[in-house]
Amino acid sequence: MGLAAGQSRSVPDHEYSPSIFLDKGLLFMKTRALLLTTCLILSVQNVLSADEWPQWRGPMRDGVWRETGIIEKFDGPQIKHRWRAEIAGGYSGPTVAGGRVYVTDRVAEPESAERVLCFDWTDGSKLWEHAYPCNYGKLSYACGPRASVTIDDGRAYSLGSMGHFLCLDAATGEVLWKKDPDEFKVRVPIWGVAAAPLIEGDLVIVQIGGENACVVALDKRTGSRRWAALDDPASYAAPIVIDQAGRRVLVCWTGIRVVGLDVHTGELLWEHEFGYTRWVIAIATPVLHRDRLFVSAADKGSLMLRLLPERPAVEKVWWRIGAGEKPTESLHSLMCTPYLAGDHLYGVSRYGVLRCLDANTGDRVWADETAASQVRFGTLHIVRNGENVWMFNDRGELIIGRLSPGGFEEISRAKLIKTTRGQLNRRDGVTWSHPAFAYKHVFIRNDEELVCASLAADEP
Repeated sequence: MGLAAGQSRSVPDHEYSPSIFLDKGLLFMKTRALLLTTCLILSVQNVLSADEWPQWRGPMRDGVWRETGIIEKFDGPQIKHRWRAEIAGGYSGPTVAGGRVYVTDRVAEPESAERVLCFDWTDGSKLWEHAYPCNYGKLSYACGPRASVTIDDGRAYSLGSMGHFLCLDAATGEVLWKKDPDEFKVRVPIWGVAAAPLIEGDLVIVQIGGENACVVALDKRTGSRRWAALDDPASYAAPIVIDQAGRRVLVCWTGIRVVGLDVHTGELLWEHEFGYTRWVIAIATPVLHRDRLFVSAADKGSLMLRLLPERPAVEKVWWRIGAGEKPTESLHSLMCTPYLAGDHLYGVSRYGVLRCLDANTGDRVWADETAASQVRFGTLHIVRNGENVWMFNDRGELIIGRLSPGGFEEISRAKLIKTTRGQLNRRDGVTWSHPAFAYKHVFIRNDEELVCASLAADEP
């Protein structure tokens, strides 16, 4: 029955009960918590579904960044940083996976030690670090570790300059297992152990340079040895795995030859001599395109091999070498891993000249002197994204461009990070480390800091 105007209603005590408001409050809190949880799950799914950079040269180890929604050009001459984090010296490029950024460095005080560092990708806050004593002795270029950390299945695999090999929990930094250099009797090259670890199935494979163990394969979960192969001196070039004649073949460029090993047993399937003149200087990763395998060194020029389809074997297509380090029309790569596409290949010679070669003959098609420094050790790193290439040079510049048989087309260029003198004591410094591209961002380091910058087209 309704109330007449001016009448009041007597409300029973139970309708004033605080439990009514508590129940409503709890319902609100539960709803809010559910919404926050949903947002967090969607955020994590978005990160995990985005392109990551879990190892040297990206997800497929091929120098390709497959993410979309990227800017077409830079807004100005300087790229704005999302964050920066203080680190010490080192040559290793960062890697990115599971919402974390990994890099290694070296500190000299209070004692010489190598460190594996992990940062939150969103704000650069340090999540953990693992340090271990490491005496560099007479190692040349003693700035810090060389090899990028490889991330796989919740584990971080780190290879130090003197051959210390660690498997860490990627989330916490806890050491799951480790191998000291003495176990393999590592013969450290003049510039240190440098080839980034490779994951193949349940194996982790490293070119570590041990006695009768230039290349070793370990169980990635336990660290137990599966096989060891070759007594070659180690090079600095990271191995890759290819498919050939119905088999998985490990391609490794050692200090004296390019070899194909059975990835499961270490059996030598094929080899082609490609050594050195004064000392081992093989740095650039072998590159594959269809049935062609290409390697290039600063002293030995360029070698093109063809993979036989019916059996695991190779044959030489051509070998081109110039008259010297500088007066050459060939390609003498130092740190730049070349880009092989169809009938042409692109790379940077020892004095910073960007060149295009005919992949069928090795003849020079064109040369460009604008992308990198035109000095000894001038270099850049090439990463493909769609029709464009992203090139990071030794001056700390990030360049968006295109490479074709017709020439190098520069679209946009901006400064990403300052040069420093720890990696090379050149007057204006250098930036030699390879960048990582993940979550529509770029991550790069010098001797002092690790920085992150957005490259997203929809970023305000």
